[in-house]
Order: sequence, then structure tokens, then C-alpha cells
Amino acid sequence: MSARPDSASTERSLVESVRPAGLADIAEKVVAGTRLAPEDGVRLYANRDLHAVGRLANFARERLHGDRTYFNVNQHINYTNYCNKFCKFCSFDRLPGQEGAYLLTPEQVAGKIEAQLHTPVTEVHMVAGVWPKIPYQYYLDILRAVKRTRPAIHIKGFTMVELDQIWKKAREQAGLETMAEVLADLRSAGLDSCPGGGAEVFSERIQAQSYSNKISGERWLEIAREVHRAGMRSNCTMLHGHVETPEERIDHLVRLRELQDETGGFQTYVPLSFHPLNNEWSHLNGPTAVDELREIAVGRLMLDNIPHIKAYWVLMDVPVAQVALSFGADDVDGTVVEEHIYHDAGATTPQEVARAELVDWILDSGRIPVERDTLYNVVWSADPVAAPVGAPAPLVTG
Repeated sequence: MSARPDSASTERSLVESVRPAGLADIAEKVVAGTRLAPEDGVRLYANRDLHAVGRLANFARERLHGDRTYFNVNQHINYTNYCNKFCKFCSFDRLPGQEGAYLLTPEQVAGKIEAQLHTPVTEVHMVAGVWPKIPYQYYLDILRAVKRTRPAIHIKGFTMVELDQIWKKAREQAGLETMAEVLADLRSAGLDSCPGGGAEVFSERIQAQSYSNKISGERWLEIAREVHRAGMRSNCTMLHGHVETPEERIDHLVRLRELQDETGGFQTYVPLSFHPLNNEWSHLNGPTAVDELREIAVGRLMLDNIPHIKAYWVLMDVPVAQVALSFGADDVDGTVVEEHIYHDAGATTPQEVARAELVDWILDSGRIPVERDTLYNVVWSADPVAAPVGAPAPLVTG
């Protein structure tokens, strides 16, 4: 396993190793802990030496986490595929009455939770389409159904896009005027944290041509701010590998970084690979493995204030996710039971994996597997000295 990169000789070696790639000045910033500028990020995207970019990201990753690599035992519930946003990249959405359209009842949601009671699941990831005719009470009912069935489970639910629609229904049907009031109501029903989806790319150009019915990047950030102010953590994402430019990606990352400076509420950044099957962007190729590794690396280097970077194995071939653990990623997500959104778009990874498989994948990558809960408290560790059970996931600094 690789050693913690904290010695002066290691730092000098890093700088010199990337000098032929023209990245020595950026390496000096990384070593010093100096924040990278947007133009540095654009250069990292443009640089042809992927291994040099990866070495910089791995240094930053190991400075924070050593060899520790996190996973959890979780399940996904996509409670409806009804949606009126009509995003060109989406293969999941349906209209009521279309073949394959569904809206789970609270009892059906509870049944999916009950079906996994034999496994040590600690989190349910609950996201779906956006449909304006779903009543506000429904969202409270599905949260309560989950908690009744498995009281200790952590509900990570509702993207900022979903929360915007939930707020509209709450204002109309329950007289709740502010997002803060709605979040308090949802929390009392069982919501514990929020995922990071729905951000796509904060580019007005791309939104206008590709997902004009969805909330703007500014609104996404505004709702994320409210979530953090309510005392909940969330993740953040970027959909990459379609029509976005490097400059638009960097603008997106910088805006996430700025909100994190303000709130500190983002736990994990998750680059989401675009999958082109069964949608209006089927003529595009989608990202390559090289693109995915670079996205992980640039995310780690630009987002110096977000603790964790996830190589979401559902979207990547498992071997690519393993390599990503040396390109800046320190998390691989979890066991993921019954994921539909990306599999409908052509993801060929399994619908779920056993906990033991995740452990083996991480060990095979030369890293230390650490099972976490949603808030990065250690549930199990292959190295209890490096990651003591019951403690929050430690960060190595300096």
C-alpha cells in the first residue's frame, strides 16, 4: 500500500515528476495547499499527460485520506419515473399512462425496505422524477413508511430539483411558505440528508438547449444552501461527457466550491458520467474511461474544501472505478440495490453487489476498505487503527 505523501522529498519528487508535462507550477500549489485558480483547472483538462494529472490528484487524496477507501451498505428506491422536465439526456422519465410508467405507493416503498431487512443496510437513497400532480402529503407518507419499516435507516432523499417541486406543493396544499418550513416538516417525517443529483452543469447555454424545464443552477445552489442551513448534509454532482466545455465544467466546480466555503454542507462530490442510450442525446458518444479518470482527478484538485470524491461504480466499469482510487477518489458508493435511472440509460454494471465484493474490489486496488454510514462514521474497518470503528472518518492534514 502506498505511503502517506507528507515528506519534503516526496513533495519535491511530485513537482519534478510533472515538470515535463508543464504542471510544475500547479504541483507547487497543490503541495503548498494553495487553492487552484479556474485557469489552472482548464489547464488540467487540456493537459495530454493524464498520469501527471492523476499523480497530483492522488497526492491530494492521500494527504486527506491515506489509503482509506469508503463504501456503505445501501439501497436505492426510485419512487416514480413520472416527470415533466423532458431533459434530453434522460432515459428514465415517463408520462403517466406510458409503457413502463409507475408511481410507487407508500406501501410499496415500505415493501422494498422490508425486502432488505435481512441485510445490514444503513442508508436508503431515494430519488425520482418530478411530477406536479403528486400531492405534498405523499412525500411525507413515503418518508414515514420507510422509518416505520426500518427506524434506524438513514434516508438520503430528494434532489434539489425534487425539493423545489415539493416546496411548491407544500405552499399550495399545506400553507408552508418557506423552504426552511418545508425542510423542517420533511425532517420530522424522516428525511436525514440529501443527494447531489439534478445539478447537471450550471451552464445557462446548456440548460437552454437541453433541460430548460429544470431549475437553474442558481436555484439549485440556493436550495442546497437552505438544506445546509437546516442542519442537513448533502452531496454535489456534475453530469459530464456530453456537450459541455472545459470552461463550463470549471465554472460549475468553482460555484460548488464557493458554496462550500459558505456552508460547509457538502460531504462528497460525485462526477456523473453521461450515458447516451435511449435518450435524445443518443448520437453522442459519452465519456471514455480516460475522461472519467480525468474528471475524478480535476474534481479532487479543484474542490479542496469538499472532503470526499466518489467513483460511483454504477456509472463506471468496476476496473475504471478501481483505477480512480489512484486518481483522487476515496469512495465507491455502496451495494446499491435496484438502481433504475442510469441502468435505463445503458449502464451495464450490476444492479447490486454484495458487501464482500466491494471489500475485495478495494483491496485489489491496494487500498484499505472502510465501511461508513451516510455521515462517514466508521461502521467497519479493515484497519481499525487507521479508521477506528465508531469514529467519524478521519482526515489526514499537512
